[in-house]
Amino acid sequence: MTPDAVRLGALPVWAQIAMALGAGAFGALAHAPFNMVFAIIIPLLAGFLCLRLSPTVGRALILGWALGFGYFIATMTWITAPFQVDAATTGWMAPFALVLLGIGMGLFWAAALAFARWAGGQAWGLTLAWSGAEMLRAYLLTGFPWAAPPQALVNGIAGQGLAWLGPHGLMLAMTATVALIANTRWIGGALLGISCVVLALSPRAPVSDLTEHTIRLVQPNAPQDEKWDPDRIPVFVNRQIDYTAAGPAPDLIVWPETALPYLLENAQPVFDVISDAARGAPVVLGIQRRDAAGYYNSLVTLDAAGQVTQTYDKHHLVPFGEYMPLPVLFRRLGIQALAERADAGYVRGSGPQVLDMGTLGTALPLICYEAVFAHDVGAAPQRPAFLMQITNDAWFGMRSGPQQHLAQAQMRAIEQGLPLIRAANTGISAVIDPKGRIIASLGLNEAGYIDAPLPEPGAATFYSQTGDLPWILLILAGLIGAVLHRARTRRAAAIDVSAPGA
Repeated sequence: MTPDAVRLGALPVWAQIAMALGAGAFGALAHAPFNMVFAIIIPLLAGFLCLRLSPTVGRALILGWALGFGYFIATMTWITAPFQVDAATTGWMAPFALVLLGIGMGLFWAAALAFARWAGGQAWGLTLAWSGAEMLRAYLLTGFPWAAPPQALVNGIAGQGLAWLGPHGLMLAMTATVALIANTRWIGGALLGISCVVLALSPRAPVSDLTEHTIRLVQPNAPQDEKWDPDRIPVFVNRQIDYTAAGPAPDLIVWPETALPYLLENAQPVFDVISDAARGAPVVLGIQRRDAAGYYNSLVTLDAAGQVTQTYDKHHLVPFGEYMPLPVLFRRLGIQALAERADAGYVRGSGPQVLDMGTLGTALPLICYEAVFAHDVGAAPQRPAFLMQITNDAWFGMRSGPQQHLAQAQMRAIEQGLPLIRAANTGISAVIDPKGRIIASLGLNEAGYIDAPLPEPGAATFYSQTGDLPWILLILAGLIGAVLHRARTRRAAAIDVSAPGA
């Protein structure tokens, strides 16, 4: 240990836990709405320090959990917002949701540090285990990869690494760099300075080439507590129709998630009005539909005659939001999903699909939460010309939630090398180029629309062709190597002890 680490190691355990909590919470400053990107280095450095301070696996588990709990609870304070929409009914759940989320997410970082300590306490072990824990967080139990450290890099030049490495490869690169900073004095100091400079740099100025097609994104700004109010429904529907009819007709008009408060089977009269307002332009909008299996959160395309030509059903649903795991148990407890349409919640769609958007090319539709999952976007049956997200971020509050959700959309654009158009009920609606740069947007809590050219798709990125498989194999091989290294070390130690004269 360095002298500083020795002094910290002499502190009582509660003080070490407090420092880990504080370092984790400081990392939240790297994300929106603060965007102090360099702050993401602090919890990563703290992780390697916590490994040094841990004489046992148990201590590593405690410090790793404290670090993760501090980071996630501070970064994702927006998780309380959905429970405040109907505060009289669900408001009491908000603090429990935030604390339980922090506890659960912290366990992934705890497991990473505990494994690294168990495997011998080497920095390379933590590099692999931490990256593996973040990968597990993206996949396990339907996944929840929100606030991954690479998310903080999305607006800088370092974030362009997503095109090559994807989120998990970039996480591995970040932890490996911080491991060098933490464990090599002179090289580490130089790397720290270089890292801070790189994190401060933005991608080069020129935006991607633009097509001749104009996209209109409609943002009605319907607060979630008013969205389904019978007295307010006409206001928001008419507002969207007015925005659709305004100005010169664009080539495509996109309304947000659940833009209409009707079931698809009852919506044809409104579709007729919408098509008249669109003046021949196709319209994409979010709506609910049902069949014998249940209710779906869906996206439909309307042609010039107001007829539904394509339908996409959301397939990656929000647990506790759109459906309840163990529904019988939670029903007995009187707890239901926040946005469920029926007793059992929504039904999952069949999976990713590509829609034909005529002269604009093909589009991969994403409904809200689906834009958080890099592997879902990469699972499209074919490479589209652009990504198309509709969302209702009114659930996520007024500040960090919608802004962090936008950052996730930017990540998907960089990873795939594709433009992304995003229509959000209360904002932030945006047109994003294949480098993840926002070329047009409409801010939070604004009613209006934006017309912007659709960017040309970029070349297929390395990550779009490989997905997560290389990193899964690399991390898995490294972790197996750590286990074998531990076994050899223990065997060698046992031989030394048993040798004559030992």
